[in-house]
Amino acid sequence: MEPPHPDWIVPDWPAPANVRALITTRAGGVSREPFASLNLGLRTADDPQAVAANRQRLRECLPQDPKWLRQVHGGGVVEADTLTNAPEADASVARRPNTVCAVLVADCIPVLLTDRAGTVVAIAHAGWRGIARGVVEHAVERMALPPDGLIAYLGPGIGPRAFEVGAEVRDAFLARDARAEAAFAPHAPGKWLADLFRLARLTLSRAGVRNVHGGALCTHSDARRFFSYRRDRVTGRMAALIWRAG
Repeated sequence: MEPPHPDWIVPDWPAPANVRALITTRAGGVSREPFASLNLGLRTADDPQAVAANRQRLRECLPQDPKWLRQVHGGGVVEADTLTNAPEADASVARRPNTVCAVLVADCIPVLLTDRAGTVVAIAHAGWRGIARGVVEHAVERMALPPDGLIAYLGPGIGPRAFEVGAEVRDAFLARDARAEAAFAPHAPGKWLADLFRLARLTLSRAGVRNVHGGALCTHSDARRFFSYRRDRVTGRMAALIWRAG
């Protein structure tokens, strides 16, 4: 699959031929600063007409309207095939062809999932709260397939040199799994640098998913290409999408 815009991302992962995935960047839209230019987030202070125009540009690249979610940094997962509105959830699963699972991101990691046969796809919005609340494991469980046969891709997210957190974040992860200690580096009194990609890989491993790709693109450090809430506060949202072509 060729990216519809040269700056957008088509994941480099060994997905089956019938699975399509796409991650937008901030390029290719009509929004003005500080949302320039392809802001897809309606829950921002951007002009709603600009967001609608941006979403229409994305829609032209897809087989159906994306199944948007009302993301709440939780662990909820829904079945995208039957959605008629945007429910409160942070992950979705699809089994029918052309159902487009989608999440919006601006530092949180989009976690894309499929099985080797391309029968089921899923996506999760994985910030630290979502990961701590089990959103990735819940998405894997909802796929209802042997996890050792799944393939995962970690899209752009805030990198380990930029994500400063308090001790309460580290404590929340250590309470779940002592191995999470390796994802935190001391930074300042009471502060730590957290490796969100490493935490996502750990939770995938705990869920039984071993075939994991991506996790190398930092939203915070690349202002030209990516929106970043932690960097800019007032900013747009990118989209990550996955669907079965047939």
